[in-house]
Amino acid sequence: MSATPDLAMPNTRPTPRRRQGVNFEKNSWIFMRASGLILVILVLGHLFIMNILDGGVQRINFAFVAGRWSSPFWQFWDLTMLWLAMLHGTNGLRVIIGDYAKSGKTRFWLRGILYTASAATILLGTLVIFTFDPNLS
Repeated sequence: MSATPDLAMPNTRPTPRRRQGVNFEKNSWIFMRASGLILVILVLGHLFIMNILDGGVQRINFAFVAGRWSSPFWQFWDLTMLWLAMLHGTNGLRVIIGDYAKSGKTRFWLRGILYTASAATILLGTLVIFTFDPNLS
């Protein structure tokens, strides 16, 4: 038996460092979870109010929407639901395109179409919510 204990060689490899900057994919993953939870609450509330409460879907007409959107609370509710649903869906489709589109050119065009359609839907939906005029004749 030797008088000195056997010492293992120290690990000389440098500790891997995290890349500096914003981690877009991690933030995207967190956004999908958070927006999904918020959307569940918003959509279930929307379905309850529109389909179950006070007589159900039969009462929904132009006057109902005009009365609902006269309140900033409901404008904010519907706007939040629109924005979160569109951003959540766009992000999900972005990931699917990245997974299944084979060539870079195909990915480029599919993402371009996706972002254009999403931006147009968000813009037009926001415009409708904020410029809705119940006094149209």
